Amino acid sequence: MTAVRFLGVLASIGLFLAAARAYDRRRISRLSLIVVTLLSTALVIMSIRPSVFDPVFGWFDVQPGAERRLIFVLVVGVLALFFLVLGIQSESDTNERSMRLLVEALGRERFDWDRAATLPEGRRIVVVSPAFNEAETVGDVIRAIPREVGGLQVIPVVVSDGSEDDTARRARTAGALVTELPIRRGGGLALRVGYEIALQLGAEVVVTIDADGQHLAEELPVLVEPILDGEADYVNGSRILGEFERESIVRHAGVHVFARVVTILTGTRITDPSSGYRAARAELLRRFVLEEDQFWTTEILIEALRHHARVLEVPVTIAARAGGETKKPASLRYGWNFSKVIVQTWLR
Repeated sequence: MTAVRFLGVLASIGLFLAAARAYDRRRISRLSLIVVTLLSTALVIMSIRPSVFDPVFGWFDVQPGAERRLIFVLVVGVLALFFLVLGIQSESDTNERSMRLLVEALGRERFDWDRAATLPEGRRIVVVSPAFNEAETVGDVIRAIPREVGGLQVIPVVVSDGSEDDTARRARTAGALVTELPIRRGGGLALRVGYEIALQLGAEVVVTIDADGQHLAEELPVLVEPILDGEADYVNGSRILGEFERESIVRHAGVHVFARVVTILTGTRITDPSSGYRAARAELLRRFVLEEDQFWTTEILIEALRHHARVLEVPVTIAARAGGETKKPASLRYGWNFSKVIVQTWLR
C-alpha cells in the first residue's frame, strides 16, 4: 500500500469517527451520518481494492496509474461533503431565523402593554435599554433619565435579555416599561424588540442607552436635540469627541482602528462606531434591515449611512461600569466578530 493510499484509509476512518461523534451529540442528522459513512467506506475500499470501482472509472474515463483514481474519489468525496455542508448550513440558518422570530414575537407579547395604555397622549421619545443581569444598575439608570426633553415626554423601555436576576422587577420599580425575553439572544435582538415596541408606542425619536451605567442619562438632550431641531436623522454619541474612562489599551486602539475602517468604507467620518449611546428618527428605523444579535452597534450605524441619513456625531461621556460584569468577549474574538459585522453590513 502506497503512502497516498494509507493516508486515504486514515482520512476515511477519521472522517467517520468525527461524523459519528457529531451525530451522537446531535449536531448532524442521520442522513448526514449515512452519507459520510458511505464516503468513508468508498475511500477505504478504493485504497485497499481499487478494482471494485473499475466500471465507474471506465464510465468517467479515469485511467489507472499515478494514483489518479484515488485522487478522483477524493475529489468526488470533497464535493459531496461540500454540498452536504451547504445543506446543513441552510437548515441551520432556517432554524436560527425561526428561533429569532419566535423570541422577538414573545418579547413583544410580554411587554407591559397594559401599563403603556395608561401613558398620557402626546409626542414621545422612547429610550430603549437592552439589559442582561443588570439588577445592580438598571434602576439608577432609569431614574436618571429625564422625563421630558424638548417638550416631548420621555418613556424608558427596558428589554431584559433572558436575565437571571432581578433586572426586570427593578426596572419596573424605577418607572420603566419592561419586556422579558425567554432566553438570552444578545443585545442586538433585544434592541430590535425594543425598536419595534418603540414604533408601536408612537415614538418620534428612539434613543438607546446601556443599562450598566456607562452612559450618562443627563446627556440625553445632547443626542435628541439635533434631531428635534431638524439638523440630523441619526445622532451617534462619541467618546472620542467627549470623555471616557478607558477599559483597556487594546479596546481603545480598536475603537480608532474600526472608526477608520468604517470611515473609509462609508465615506463619512466616524470617530466611535462601537458606541451604544445613540438616537434616531423613528421613520428611519422603519427602513433598517437588522440581523445581528450580538455585535449590533456598527450594523445600525452603517445601516443609517446606507440609507443616506444625515448622521451626526456628538460628544458624550462613557464612564466605567457602575456595577456588574462586562458581557463583551475577549478582545481578539470581539475584534474578529466586529470586523465581520462591518463587512457584512457594508456588502448588503
